[in-house]
Amino acid sequence: GAGMESCGQRLAPTAPPGQRRGEHLQLLLRRSQEAKNSAYCPYSRFPVGAALLTASGEIFSGCNVENACHSLGVCAERTAIQKAISEGHTSFKAMAISSDIGEDFITPCGACRQVMREFGTDWDIYLTKADGTYVVKRLEELLPLSFGPEDLKK
Repeated sequence: GAGMESCGQRLAPTAPPGQRRGEHLQLLLRRSQEAKNSAYCPYSRFPVGAALLTASGEIFSGCNVENACHSLGVCAERTAIQKAISEGHTSFKAMAISSDIGEDFITPCGACRQVMREFGTDWDIYLTKADGTYVVKRLEELLPLSFGPEDLKK
């Protein structure tokens, strides 16, 4: 977490905004790849890593954690979100997701999309391939016509 903040403080004030964003993005992508290495997936053998960027610039990473009772497993995306929430963060800017898939970009499952949606629709999700290439989608694109906390107030 602290690495992200110190990275921002070390940048020269004259650094172009795009360059700073690019550095943050590369760190986010790298942290999602590193998180994948901690995955506990003896049943699926499908490791996934996620890295979540908070509004304050901290990064929380997560991996999938499976269980012999399969329904008790948890995805990388939800692990990262739960870690961030448990440390007091509820506002998110972006998430990067990594796996070993080479052909297609990894995408979050429906349950993860709904958990992400709890914290707004206007943030970026970076979907990657094993070689590090990525596409970026707004959460709103991944879960159109969604239901969220504000719908309970109507």
